[in-house]
Amino acid sequence: MSGASGDAWVEGPDGSRYWGRFGAAGLLVVSPRFEVLLQHRAQWSHFGGTWGMPGGARHEGESAVDAAVREAGEEAGVPAEALSVRFSSVFDLGYWSYTTVVADAAERFAPVVSDPESIELRWVAVDQVDALPLHPRFAESWPGLRSRL
Repeated sequence: MSGASGDAWVEGPDGSRYWGRFGAAGLLVVSPRFEVLLQHRAQWSHFGGTWGMPGGARHEGESAVDAAVREAGEEAGVPAEALSVRFSSVFDLGYWSYTTVVADAAERFAPVVSDPESIELRWVAVDQVDALPLHPRFAESWPGLRSRL
């Protein structure tokens, strides 16, 4: 069981802001067709209008994997029981971290826009991801993630 909600901004020494008092995590789901599930972020959200993976703030004491799977379930209807975690990648600033959890889906499921943070959810062929306007941090991490897929 996880503790207090991490829904709050963390401010870095340089004034930059990151979402998640206890860090954040996102889930990059890979389908059997070698597609990834991407989220078109609502305009009002941080870097709104860009594409990235479902994710969000970790709760106090919550593992990155549990947070990523929980957030993807809340935001995109990702069925946890259909996932097999492949690997994680951590971006750590010392005072804040973001963990990308990469998981294979046993089958291609229909994602569901289930909260106001998403404009759209879409399965995107791995070789077509770069054609979308990506969330800046996801764009930075994508080449390394893609090479590990």
